[in-house]
Amino acid sequence: MVNPLIPYAFKGVLWYQGESNASRSYQYRKAFPLLIQNWRQRWGQGDFPFYFVQLATFRTSGNSNEGCGWAELREAQTLTLKVPNTGMCVTTDVGNPNDIHPVNKQTVGKRLAAVALRNLYDRQVVCNGPMYQSMEIKGNTIELTFSETGSGLITPDKYGYLKGFEIAGADQVFYYAKAGISNNKVIVMCDKVPSPAAVRFGWIGDASDNNLFNQEGFPAVPFRTDDWKMVTRDAKYTVEKMN
Repeated sequence: MVNPLIPYAFKGVLWYQGESNASRSYQYRKAFPLLIQNWRQRWGQGDFPFYFVQLATFRTSGNSNEGCGWAELREAQTLTLKVPNTGMCVTTDVGNPNDIHPVNKQTVGKRLAAVALRNLYDRQVVCNGPMYQSMEIKGNTIELTFSETGSGLITPDKYGYLKGFEIAGADQVFYYAKAGISNNKVIVMCDKVPSPAAVRFGWIGDASDNNLFNQEGFPAVPFRTDDWKMVTRDAKYTVEKMN
């Protein structure tokens, strides 16, 4: 369906897809960048802008302890930002857990427009939400540092409680964590994990509880600090031969 468009010139691509790949998310780490590379080669217009929407909130099976293909697909999308001239729009706060096609398209469009204005038209606007940068273990807590904080980290929760964070020790068992903002960093801890080793944020299909933003209103990118348990690592796309 795309092939007939190849002769025509355009400015760039806005892409919103990935739901059907969630069962083989690890493979998407290669497949998605290859798609971008292939299109750029076929059009012959250089590394044109390719901006995409990360999977929205949706009630699917899986979590940090069971493994979650939906979360792993989001991770594959985040890793695709290593491809030159790409950008990503996070939508965990505007999806519908019961509708894979959420009705709020306006916010998605505005966030994609912000990416284009900043990266393509050189407008000095904030266009991304907080992105995990580094962690430091301090006793029974983990201190997280973020890039893309804009004018500073905030949460709409009136008590300042952050949701969506989980923490685990060396046993790789995750528990819901207490988390809050301090000096533009996030401090995470849990009484059940006296010796923490890793943190995850929004590692679930329905990540609508996530409530970490920057002051410009862009939501934080879901992430994990570990490299454990990839439930889709060995899943491959297969083609069945017709008899």
